[in-house]
Amino acid sequence: MSVRFEASWCGSDLGGHRSCPNTYDYYPHDSLPPLDERRFKGAFEWLGEDTGTSADRVTELRTVTEELDRTGLSLPQDFSTYFTSANLPDILGDQSLTCCWSSLSKPIPSPVEPGAFLVRFFRDQQDCVLWYLYLRPGHSAFVVHSHLEYEYEYEAHDSGGEFNGNSDIEDLDEQMEALQYCAPTFETWAYRFWIENCISETLDGGAESSLDDEQRAYVNHYKPSHR
Repeated sequence: MSVRFEASWCGSDLGGHRSCPNTYDYYPHDSLPPLDERRFKGAFEWLGEDTGTSADRVTELRTVTEELDRTGLSLPQDFSTYFTSANLPDILGDQSLTCCWSSLSKPIPSPVEPGAFLVRFFRDQQDCVLWYLYLRPGHSAFVVHSHLEYEYEYEAHDSGGEFNGNSDIEDLDEQMEALQYCAPTFETWAYRFWIENCISETLDGGAESSLDDEQRAYVNHYKPSHR
């Protein structure tokens, strides 16, 4: 039976429209502005023009896909399209106000579910939060986040130690608390991350009037009349 994760969005302040006591906070999914799922077709038109594929990223991704093939798992197509693009990953990283960046890991065994694997794809510069694709047998794939760097967690465990003394990889309760469901697909995660950072950049500059219609609708969700 598949495990059921707690669900939250890990995000930042939205210029006073949504409070955030620290760099990041966790927000229940039912508190988030709804997204129009019809726009997510796997081509990322909303992020900008795709200028083609990057040979280096194709090679980097192939290493991961070949290892996943041996487990019977595969990466979702929207992530493969995004990651191998010559420019789209840079757009998302450059838009991050907390200096997050793309960081692809090898497949990492799930600490809570036999047969499932994690693939890290994005991280905060200080590793306050890391985002992973969570891959299950049967081609199920969604996004989770954690404060744990599971590549190092397993390396520390395999060497008989604990990574920074933070985690016991075999403690199921601890790992279930550390891993939280974030988004149903990679593209929906990427869009929400992107629009929130675009909004924050505009509002931090004191230019709320410069929000476009889509951004304004997003922040209006947090006004009392829309709750």
